[in-house]
Amino acid sequence: MVEHNIKIGSSFESKAIAELVQKASQFKCHISLVMGEKTANAKSIMGIISLNLRSGDIVKVVAIGEDENRVESELRYIFGV
Repeated sequence: MVEHNIKIGSSFESKAIAELVQKASQFKCHISLVMGEKTANAKSIMGIISLNLRSGDIVKVVAIGEDENRVESELRYIFGV
């Protein structure tokens, strides 16, 4: 299991959410986004939207599986960081 905290940049809107889901779906591992008490599957558009992420928020990215070590480096740019 790998965990990373990532600060949401100013450009995280619907296009970035779709891009995140598309990229996350390419991984074999399970990827979750955690914001406060809520957790969402990074491969689910509706799940990510339910987190109501805003610029400046810090989201925890949790990856579990065989390619978990690549997740943070390949998803970071999508968050607008």
